[in-house]
Amino acid sequence: MLTDAEIREGIRQLVAGSLPISSMRGLDNAHFVAGETPIQYSGPTWNNEEVEAAIFAVLRGKWLSSGENVARFERAFSKHVGRKHSVMCNSGSSANLLMMAALKSRHTYGFEGIEVITPVVCFPTTVAPILQCGFVPRFVDIEPATLNLDLDQFEKAITSKTKAVIFAHVLGNPPDLDRVQEICRARNVLLLEDNCDALGSTWRGKPVGSFGVMSSHSFYPAHHITTGEGGMVSMDDDNLAKVVRGIAWWGRDCYCIGAANLSLSGTCGRRFDRWLEPGYSGIVDHKYVYQEVGYNLKPLDLQGAIGLVQLGKLEFVKQARKRIYDRYFSVCRNYSGLIRVATPSAQADVSWFGFPITVTTDKFDRAELVNYLEGRRIQTRNYFSGNILYHPPYAHLGNPLDYPHACEVMRSTFFIGVHPAMTDKMIEYVQEALEAFLKKW
Repeated sequence: MLTDAEIREGIRQLVAGSLPISSMRGLDNAHFVAGETPIQYSGPTWNNEEVEAAIFAVLRGKWLSSGENVARFERAFSKHVGRKHSVMCNSGSSANLLMMAALKSRHTYGFEGIEVITPVVCFPTTVAPILQCGFVPRFVDIEPATLNLDLDQFEKAITSKTKAVIFAHVLGNPPDLDRVQEICRARNVLLLEDNCDALGSTWRGKPVGSFGVMSSHSFYPAHHITTGEGGMVSMDDDNLAKVVRGIAWWGRDCYCIGAANLSLSGTCGRRFDRWLEPGYSGIVDHKYVYQEVGYNLKPLDLQGAIGLVQLGKLEFVKQARKRIYDRYFSVCRNYSGLIRVATPSAQADVSWFGFPITVTTDKFDRAELVNYLEGRRIQTRNYFSGNILYHPPYAHLGNPLDYPHACEVMRSTFFIGVHPAMTDKMIEYVQEALEAFLKKW
């Protein structure tokens, strides 16, 4: 019988022989030809270690679905973002849904029909759960300089029905979190952070994602770390953690995770008991007692194994992204009359997801600059939805013209990638392309 160490070594040799990845990857930088090889805006940044971890989890793990690897990843992730608890799920979008659904639970806030403030420029799955949970989105415009929600409008938009605010830290760059917290405390509004684009960012040295009552995170391949698909909800409150896990796990009341799932008595010590009294007095297995209206949003255990490896590389990813942002900014700052680049507050240390550019001149438009870059195989992306009210599923929620800065973003804002695997040759090529276009005007 082979030991775990022998199996790991066999996997390592097998992977090295069939899929040699000598260093961090995500771009075809080994065969880069300027103008021919695509420079992707993002993608997974990993090597043989993640492949080996996934294979070992499948061969030797006790679960295919969430098990001990997921439990270990949750604990490590909680420590990294400075939270007491984290619950892994199948995507960042599902993480947003879990946060919103937890507000409805009779075991937490029991909210019904409340208003939730959110910026009108967003990723759709920040807004969709508000509607899916029967709440009312109350939109605010954004600040042109940062692309984050306008905090003056946020404060003015609060009514007696407003119970929560949710927003993303735009492309990794947080808004003024001192003021956000001040407003939330003064007006009794719950802060939910969509941290899907900002893993690794800090505000006054504290991890972004640790400020709200709950925060969501994404491990989609484009994000800072990846488990293929995957997400996380983090919080400090013990009861909230139990409710979120219950909603993600079919709505069940049992909170056993990892090795505890194999215990005869369970974490509670009384797995088989009269859980449904007074309505039903018979003995019931706690694993089949349901206290929430839930879903099945669990990840695979191999995703937890990959996540543990990826988490150890986050600091490298963050520093690489910051370095590339600075390189691009060194070019773009010379053309402030033509474009505007979102910049961070002095209190923020940003783990950039992308490099955001807004065209501010009438000499050319966004389409011209985007087409120029795309024609040189440099990928671009719009700033997500732009003004969400222009999109058919959300058009009934308001007039997009009431949000002029969001309309400007719709016309004029996009971003390019700061992929950690980019070589100096690639970065220089993008810098030269930006310079060549901008200096013509």
